[in-house]
Amino acid sequence: MKNSWTQILRSASLRKKIGLTLGLIVVYKLLSVIPVPGVSTESLSTMRSVFAGQPGLAFFSSLMGGSLERFSIILMGLSPYINASIILQLLSVVIPKLEEIKKEGAQGQKKINTYTRLLTVPLAFVQSYGMILLLNSLVQGTPVVDTSDWGNLLSMMTIITAGTVFLMWLGEQINEAGIGNGISIIIFAGVLSEVPGRITTQLSNVDWSSSINAILTDILPFIGLVIATLVVIYIIIRFTEGYRRIPLVYTRTGRDERSYFPIRVSQAGMVPIIFAMSLVTFPYIIGQAISLRSAGMPEFVRSAANLMVQLFNPNAPTWWFVIIFVVLVLGFSYFYLSITFDTKEISEGIQKRGGYIPGIRPGRQTADYLRNVSNHLNFFGGTFIALVAVFPYVATLVNNALKANNIPALDVAQIDFLISGAGLIIVVGVVLEILRRFKAESQAYDYKRFF
Repeated sequence: MKNSWTQILRSASLRKKIGLTLGLIVVYKLLSVIPVPGVSTESLSTMRSVFAGQPGLAFFSSLMGGSLERFSIILMGLSPYINASIILQLLSVVIPKLEEIKKEGAQGQKKINTYTRLLTVPLAFVQSYGMILLLNSLVQGTPVVDTSDWGNLLSMMTIITAGTVFLMWLGEQINEAGIGNGISIIIFAGVLSEVPGRITTQLSNVDWSSSINAILTDILPFIGLVIATLVVIYIIIRFTEGYRRIPLVYTRTGRDERSYFPIRVSQAGMVPIIFAMSLVTFPYIIGQAISLRSAGMPEFVRSAANLMVQLFNPNAPTWWFVIIFVVLVLGFSYFYLSITFDTKEISEGIQKRGGYIPGIRPGRQTADYLRNVSNHLNFFGGTFIALVAVFPYVATLVNNALKANNIPALDVAQIDFLISGAGLIIVVGVVLEILRRFKAESQAYDYKRFF
């Protein structure tokens, strides 16, 4: 590890990329505290108190890379861009022309990225209107935005849309001139920014003026929280880095050369968590917005809103919330795998290089075999990340059930890690990807010295 950091510090290009990436993250965090011009200052303070009492909403905001509680100019974060990516991925399966573009390699990917950017703008504009209405409904009394003034409303929608586009541009700059993986790094920074607040909250419960024994008693839960978080991080790393080796034999040189094709256990990584968390939290936000403005609405609308709040409340999770979350994570894992892992293309590549899997015929049978293996591994990978993501909710439900039956349990409202389970998957995935890029850059630096 010491040698790796020495190589990183000796590489001028890598130092420049790291500095640029950190600078862009600072710009992103500065944007997250700048409110949209024209919002009510009094209502903003009320909305912050609403988010402070509901960490599920705050996590949903950080997951998208935005800042809903401050009504910032990037309050939607990268949500429209992620939605545009999902839509294009779905359309590429349905529309043959888009499928052909995807097969064009790097040039085709550039075209898909261009289409994603273009689709992001109208999606962001429409979504900004819905987000303004939702945030307005969370605040009782003076609304955050006067929606009756269409001139002011349209200007705010334009500013919010521009904020999303600028955030998307920041991510692309990190991809091109920084250390790469820009979109994930922005989301990573948003999730990690919640950690200092959580640490402060935990330490504020300690009475530092009392005796040493009392302080140790108060601080033990925090120490246990840190240890549990580190243990889970270690397990996630071991599981994420695990893979199965598919044996390959190449016969082009006149003699058999043995190699292997690695298939990771968790191929989808953090993507299913981001998609699933967005979907499972959104009904709660809608239901709460309707409940706060339910006066004069039909009874069935109020009942549906109350049901959504009860089922999808991340601050008071139900077993239905846990089940739906697990199903969504598994579903998005298979969806992402079906798009990114083209077994037919891999099979053709192996066959063109004169290779085959022992006991499996080249061509279609090889593609089917790889698909079956990847689906089998993805079941375990998807289940694992889903269980890690829902563990705090399950622990909370079990703890509440124990207290309800007068069985000794923890006297806390909600059990969680130092970083939420879904956040841990994201943080570990991004950090591992950054380390791989550092290793590749340091190796390239070593090779360049010989030329």
